[in-house]
Amino acid sequence: MGIADLGCSSGPNSLSLISEIIDMIYAKCRDLGRPTPELKVFLNDLPCNDFNSIFGSLPAFYDELRKEKGSEFGPCFVSATPGSFYGRLFPSRSLHCVHSSSSLHWLSQVPPGLESSERRTTTTMNKGKIYISKSSSHGVLEAYSLQFQTDFSSFLKSRSKEIAAGGCMLLSLMGRRSPDPTTDDSCYHWELLAQALMSMVSEGLVEEEKVDSFNAPYYGPCVEEIKTEIEKEGSFIVSRLETFQIEWDGGVDDAGTTFGAPVTWTESGQDDQSRGGVHAGISFRERHHGRVWRDGGGLLVEDWNQVHQSGHFNG
Repeated sequence: MGIADLGCSSGPNSLSLISEIIDMIYAKCRDLGRPTPELKVFLNDLPCNDFNSIFGSLPAFYDELRKEKGSEFGPCFVSATPGSFYGRLFPSRSLHCVHSSSSLHWLSQVPPGLESSERRTTTTMNKGKIYISKSSSHGVLEAYSLQFQTDFSSFLKSRSKEIAAGGCMLLSLMGRRSPDPTTDDSCYHWELLAQALMSMVSEGLVEEEKVDSFNAPYYGPCVEEIKTEIEKEGSFIVSRLETFQIEWDGGVDDAGTTFGAPVTWTESGQDDQSRGGVHAGISFRERHHGRVWRDGGGLLVEDWNQVHQSGHFNG
């Protein structure tokens, strides 16, 4: 049985989701009076991910499996598959369960419409902003929406070839409740970060050109956008699709709006809100700023460190 965790990262929880999936498989097989199948677990992330740290925790992971489920369980084989999940990663019909959490809102690239070779164009398109904002032009909104459509469609097409008939996917990602991409639950966090950067520009701590040329490779879709792409691709049936709120440190504004509306669909009907959100401040820096400064262009990691150390980023 093939299981894949796409966007597994390399933190202490990298194997926790796999443990839960294995627990469910074990319980189901026990209820049916059947032996558990051999499990092939594939951990996927970009090539720059620290897979060695995950491998270092595998002996303890295997020991825990044997202790909890006995020597007859399994066997279970864990391996790494580096690469972008916006393309093919696995042989045809080799997967039965695919999971991805807090990853699909990251685009494969900054929308091309914002990355003109002429810096003047980039500056004009989204000057002083690093993502969609309430004042964004139609061109900015269209560029981000189109990039998400392209990426999510590629993701679905790739998985449709890799998942065996009857297989399932459980996906959670940051999203928004409203079809309007300029609402607070979509861009509030990014607006705060842009304001912090511009404050630092005024103090001479960050170059204005860096902010003007930077655009985050991120997009939080609404339910309708996800449904549309799934229906267009045509290989999957949605068993459950819902939004739920994730609180983040300082994430409630004066109007009481909580940032974050991750979108989850799952065949099992089980979701874990603790995995679905992106938190502010230190959480943003530790989990996401590496991806942002590497893929977004312009700003360097030193600039992001200054933002969080300066006190300007305060929700």
